[in-house]
Amino acid sequence: MSQPLPRDSDGKLSAFAWPGGYPIYYTTRDGGTLCPACANGENGSDAALPGQDDPQWHVVAADIHWEGDPMMCDHCYKDIESAYGVPEEAENDHSA
Repeated sequence: MSQPLPRDSDGKLSAFAWPGGYPIYYTTRDGGTLCPACANGENGSDAALPGQDDPQWHVVAADIHWEGDPMMCDHCYKDIESAYGVPEEAENDHSA
């Protein structure tokens, strides 16, 4: 059974997890990644249309972007920053 998507008191999909304020991103049925604005049907997105069944817009999961490089929204191309940034080893890795 899948978990319900996190929603704010106004019914919109949440941008941050509480407690903690960690950034949330959304996954569509076709594996795409959406920022909270696009998952809520903003920015010209069709994701929040009632009964949306198109795999590229049908939001099926939410997760927290804990660490690493920013992720990119597949619709608006906005960066989705991670909660803890890029791990220190990766920042200091000059072995390439």
